[in-house]
Amino acid sequence: MNRVLGAYCKALEALCGLLMAAMVVLVFGNVVMRYFFNSGWLISEEISRWMFVWMVFLGATVVMRERGHMGTDMVVVRLPVWAQRVCLVVGQLVMLYITWLMLTGSWTQVLVNRETLAPVSGLSVSLFYFAGMVFSVSTLLILLQQMWQVVAGKLSSDELVMVQESEEMARIVLPPTDDAQPPAANPRQ
Repeated sequence: MNRVLGAYCKALEALCGLLMAAMVVLVFGNVVMRYFFNSGWLISEEISRWMFVWMVFLGATVVMRERGHMGTDMVVVRLPVWAQRVCLVVGQLVMLYITWLMLTGSWTQVLVNRETLAPVSGLSVSLFYFAGMVFSVSTLLILLQQMWQVVAGKLSSDELVMVQESEEMARIVLPPTDDAQPPAANPRQ
């Protein structure tokens, strides 16, 4: 399952890259058309907006798999290993519930908007909301796989804290240099 999710996320990364390239072509092409030829592609704004929404949801799925979302770990890192495991399971249960809510809400929006057509492209607006469905199903699978790893004891104690505060990742420690000089004495002393 781990390899399947890894390959799936690699495919999502490639798709995000393609969506980004297509958005650049659509938006830049529309700017050039308007500036130089006093015309434009009406469909470019609508389609690029839809591509952006899809790219955000697909990218969020990839980041979820890589455990890259921001979080706060200042309490959890100070707990014993068994309490870290409990906190992780509780956090994943909460995320499963929220993802379930997103899945049901996205599905409702897909059903409500299946007959509604976008004003320029004429595509069904349900395609816009289907991005939430893809994200939710993918995230449910990722969370269930991660929860199985926790419950089965397949994670080391270092892996139980799945987030790091951004300050810790940005901290740079420079080695001391040979020509380091002591600070100058304060003349007022």
